[in-house]
Amino acid sequence: MKSIAVSRDLVELGLTHNTMVKIDTFPDTFYVKDKMHYRWKNRIDIYMGKDVKKAREWGKKQVMICYAVPMDIDTNNTTK
Repeated sequence: MKSIAVSRDLVELGLTHNTMVKIDTFPDTFYVKDKMHYRWKNRIDIYMGKDVKKAREWGKKQVMICYAVPMDIDTNNTTK
């Protein structure tokens, strides 16, 4: 399963549950499935299953992500 956890500041930016995310170093699309602890800021955690060796080889890297946030069509409604 291609899933990630995101820091809570990224959740506030629109990376909510099941948001599709493209990570620049991977050809696949990932989905937001979890939130990280409050102490983490501006981070994602890529789920690599039970393959500890693969996770340690990957380590800690800076990556570029792309995601789409749906527009809320009711925010421009000024009718009282």
